Amino acid sequence: MNKIKRSPKLRLVSWEEHRKQLMKDPEFVKAWQELQPEFEIIEKIIRARLKRGVTQKKLAQRMKTKQSAISRLESGTANPSLNFLKRLAEALDSRLEIKLVPK
Repeated sequence: MNKIKRSPKLRLVSWEEHRKQLMKDPEFVKAWQELQPEFEIIEKIIRARLKRGVTQKKLAQRMKTKQSAISRLESGTANPSLNFLKRLAEALDSRLEIKLVPK
């Protein structure tokens, strides 16, 4: 039977440690800054859902959509409409607030 050989050079790192390394790359920093608004919205959505003890499946049922749509939203691979975000806020007993702030 073949045994899997493990490289002694591999080690697990936390996301924070990995991010610190990535932030040393100017191209990564630029891309990170461009995507920051999306990351922030996703984080707020996930935190609101978890705070209320709601699963993706239950949230999808409340919104009359599929769990996969919630998963895509939370993974950052969806570009939700304003209507979808309004339904999401309602399903989480929240109100949607969008702001434009000066640079």
